[in-house]
Amino acid sequence: MISATRKWIFLKVSSLLMVPFMIWFLVKFVSIYDGNYQNIVEFFSSKSSTIFFSIFIIITFFNSALNISEIFEDYIDNKKTRKFANMMVYLSSLIMPIITIVILVKL
Repeated sequence: MISATRKWIFLKVSSLLMVPFMIWFLVKFVSIYDGNYQNIVEFFSSKSSTIFFSIFIIITFFNSALNISEIFEDYIDNKKTRKFANMMVYLSSLIMPIITIVILVKL
């Protein structure tokens, strides 16, 4: 399979996977929006909320990294610079969700 086709399929699948998690997060966010700090900590201390939010964060960063790499391919002509920029985006899309999930698990 061609790399561009694989990337396109991953973009579409991750976008579709993000929809139910986004709906879940928006519903939960509205319910805790007016809550105090303790309500928010209780929400993120729940195992199911932590798992769903972690999956949501991973899918969102994966989708964002793929979209940003497409922008780099369109606008950065120098192959070395484009490769470095893509590597930095992919690295940050791995590190940021891991940091977020570790912080959530420690709550």
